[in-house]
Amino acid sequence: MAKTAETPQQQTHAGDGGGLHLHLRTLHPPVPVPYVTKEELTSTARAATARMPATPPVKDLAFYGGLGALTVAGALEWPVALAVGGATWLVRSGRKERRKKEERQAAGARA
Repeated sequence: MAKTAETPQQQTHAGDGGGLHLHLRTLHPPVPVPYVTKEELTSTARAATARMPATPPVKDLAFYGGLGALTVAGALEWPVALAVGGATWLVRSGRKERRKKEERQAAGARA
């Protein structure tokens, strides 16, 4: 019996794209990655925090925190809490301005 030469058949797999070859063009623009030193980072942080207002006194934080807690608990409605907080802030800031003004006048009288 004569053996016939078997020709290898090309098999395509589902993962190969069915014999199709697509050539895609992708664009990779150069993106510069900034290099930040420790000194630059600390100087930027100091400049940013220098513009922030000073921390309020603990007394103020306790008052406004309590006002917020009462509002969340439902003991006060939010418009009432907002009005009380705003009026308190206005009165306290007016007092601070008067004190600073009096201190400046007293320092000017001494000089």
